[in-house]
Amino acid sequence: MSIRWIEDQYIKENSIEYREYQVKLAKIAINKNTLILLPTGLGKTTIALLIIADILKKSDKKVLLMAPTRVLVNQHYTFLKEHLKIIDIAIITGEHLINKRKDGWNNSIICATPQVVANDLEHGIIKPYEFGLVIFDEAHKAIGNHAYTKIAKLVKDYARIIALTATIPAELSKAKEIRDNLFIEHIEHRDENSPDIKPYIHDTIIESIEVELPLIIRKIREHISNAIDKRIDILKTSNIIRSNSITELINAKEYDIIKSNKELAKTVFTAIRLYHALKILDTQSLKAFVMFCERLKSKRTIGMYSLLNDQDFKNAYEIARGALISNIEHPKIDKLKEIISNERGKVLIFTSYRDNVEVLYKELLRNGYKVGYLIGKAGEDGLKEDEQVSMVEMFRNNTINILIATNVGEEGLDISECNLVIFYDNVPSVIRFIQRKGRTGRKSQGRVILLVTKDTLDEAYSYISRRKVKS
Repeated sequence: MSIRWIEDQYIKENSIEYREYQVKLAKIAINKNTLILLPTGLGKTTIALLIIADILKKSDKKVLLMAPTRVLVNQHYTFLKEHLKIIDIAIITGEHLINKRKDGWNNSIICATPQVVANDLEHGIIKPYEFGLVIFDEAHKAIGNHAYTKIAKLVKDYARIIALTATIPAELSKAKEIRDNLFIEHIEHRDENSPDIKPYIHDTIIESIEVELPLIIRKIREHISNAIDKRIDILKTSNIIRSNSITELINAKEYDIIKSNKELAKTVFTAIRLYHALKILDTQSLKAFVMFCERLKSKRTIGMYSLLNDQDFKNAYEIARGALISNIEHPKIDKLKEIISNERGKVLIFTSYRDNVEVLYKELLRNGYKVGYLIGKAGEDGLKEDEQVSMVEMFRNNTINILIATNVGEEGLDISECNLVIFYDNVPSVIRFIQRKGRTGRKSQGRVILLVTKDTLDEAYSYISRRKVKS
């Protein structure tokens, strides 16, 4: 069957495939401030393009398309340059000096990061009334004091506002906050079951594979749990917290009594670090756990002396080091290698911690796989924006067929269609679950495998995220 193409005076011929749902959503959004909820991989940027082409016919005001990272902004800029006939399209991010930004703002279409937009609006370099269309990509970021919130407040009286995202939080209060912060009048929602979407997606099979911790890692876990329990008991006795919830502990950091009582502050901060260590042990790898413990030893922050001298913590660290010397590792690693040994297509592996990205990357490389990794730019070991783009391109053109990614691979990046997505760890966030899952099942039947460590935090996170997706 021949492809039907979009025909428009501002869009290059034989450039954009005609999809009824994209055209319909664009027509609706052009007439009212609209939040478009569309699963990952179904062309939110294409809808933005259609809306931009329409607004160019009706207004001589500027168009602003924002995304939260430079890599995403560059991706949108490249897409618009590739498909639009007009040439005055600019990219503006925080790395551009003020003179270059001023030149950039003179273009008809500007792709930019929100922080630089907020700053330039605040300093009068640009005026809110200059814009006729403002598009907020990854709109679920518009919570609290995010730059998106400030920008929407300034442009709402002058520009059509379009918000794009794959999902919004399960909590109704946060969903309402996003809607209110972006002055949304109408919401258009599509999912995998929507009739106009179904022709463009394929079923995704979700499989959960459980692993059990060996006795020696369970012993390490017992020591870390004991160290946590001692501190939880102190905080409960002092009426600081009522449960063992990590959320309660994090909130407790801001209590006045914690800020004024050094001993209680030590207890709260060390308990949080121990929870973090437990999470790494449960969900990542023994090597990542040891790396985390060794990093703690170099710190001189509050409560660190008491933590490093805690006998349970010292025991856990020494047992873990000994286990690694004996070539004992988290059972997920062997299970991961078993899974991908039978896979001939593209595999995307999500893991939440950089240390574990390094562990998995080295292990798969040692086993002869064509593997790459994708992490954020922060820190000495981070990937700069151009390196991230290069890694994604290598995955897209099959130079590598396995990509290990942190959450930088979850949002927005135009990562090629995958045959298999593996959740090496599980996340309690509905947004992250849906974004990970959306990396497969678009061009052919998709597979998602959840690796779950039994009787640990990993199991709890898996349950929470899937329950939230249903809600």
